[in-house]
Amino acid sequence: MTRGGGGIALIPTANEQTRNRDTHYPYRADSYFQYLTGFNEPEAVLVIVVGSGDAAAQSILFCREKNIEREIWDGFRHGPVGARELFGFDAAHAVGELDAKLPELLANQPALWFSIGHDAAWDQRIATTLNAVRAESRSGKRAPATIRDVRAELDAMRLIKDPTEIAVMRRVAEISTAAHVRAMRFTAPGRFEYEVEAELLHEFRRRGCEFPAYTSIVAGGPNACVLHYVGNDQILRAGDLLLIDAGGELGGYASDITRSFPVNGRFSGPQADVYDMVLGAQAAAIAAVRPGATFADPHEAALKVLAQGMIDLKLLSGSLDAVIESETYKRFYMHRTSHWLGKDVHDAGEYKEGEHWATLLPGMVLTIEPGCYIRPADDVPEAFWNMGVRIEDDALVTTDGCEIITLAAPKKIADIEALMRDAHAD
Repeated sequence: MTRGGGGIALIPTANEQTRNRDTHYPYRADSYFQYLTGFNEPEAVLVIVVGSGDAAAQSILFCREKNIEREIWDGFRHGPVGARELFGFDAAHAVGELDAKLPELLANQPALWFSIGHDAAWDQRIATTLNAVRAESRSGKRAPATIRDVRAELDAMRLIKDPTEIAVMRRVAEISTAAHVRAMRFTAPGRFEYEVEAELLHEFRRRGCEFPAYTSIVAGGPNACVLHYVGNDQILRAGDLLLIDAGGELGGYASDITRSFPVNGRFSGPQADVYDMVLGAQAAAIAAVRPGATFADPHEAALKVLAQGMIDLKLLSGSLDAVIESETYKRFYMHRTSHWLGKDVHDAGEYKEGEHWATLLPGMVLTIEPGCYIRPADDVPEAFWNMGVRIEDDALVTTDGCEIITLAAPKKIADIEALMRDAHAD
């Protein structure tokens, strides 16, 4: 969408999704569309026409018409006039007019930017429109000679958060940490994982989040060794650890936090040993987050601490270099330490620039989430069986390092034990 040669971009929002029969899942706009428009109604398409030379760019929205009868059943609609006035589009039309107007919009544009391959129906729609333009070639109309994936351009934009985005992410981090504190205070032997999940969801919604950013993981005992466990239906037992991976979504922006703590409020010796190893790995990773570092640096810093800890706890044998080179650590730590965070919990953006890991820049937000997951095995000390520990925070890259925006959720052993002790003393 470079200005010099002109072009046109089409960004449709997400479709409504049927849950069963005639009911739908709660609607959530496409992240790219929402990022560019702030418009959250379904059945909408953004068209950006980039003028060549000195010609002005133009933003055009196609959306649902005002319909009082449908608003009685389904709620308010902005309509084209209201959407243009409130959201600042240069023009707005009824979405039913899109197919008729699209050939004229694409005609004589040098390039089309579109999410190729994302939606088969849209791919066919674009192909049909391009063919309609080509059929008018003897009238002097030309179809775009170049088709490019608009996501590549938008991914680079979304990687760097502006002050408004950062303010929203700080707020959703504040809400999500409060939810984790509430869950810690509530947890006790004999309660079910779904009861703890309900405490999280209550706090998210009570404080203004529209949704959880993803399905909450509330995993007691051996369930914590399943990385994406979402059953959340087992009883919590004294002596087990509980791993909670949960975050709210506010204004389309996600938080992503994991805390691991004992169901009965006190760490056993082996639990504390594994937990301190993971906490030390997270501290090393956080120290590696700064402008000019690479995306891989936090992972490599965490990995050294984890691998040495696994050797010290006799989970693995051999030298540190040998364990890392052979990747035997992956038996207990099989994922990476970070991912981008923003409108999606696994946010848009490339992790490599060519053959090199991406460089961290101020305004980027990434998670820091080392872990250790120990399943029963003959060669594993029994004291560590069925322990899953992950500690995850959200890091905003600043001009001189990073800011952890999720620190309000306790993660030191003494702080966790004190919070849970005080909660059950009430």
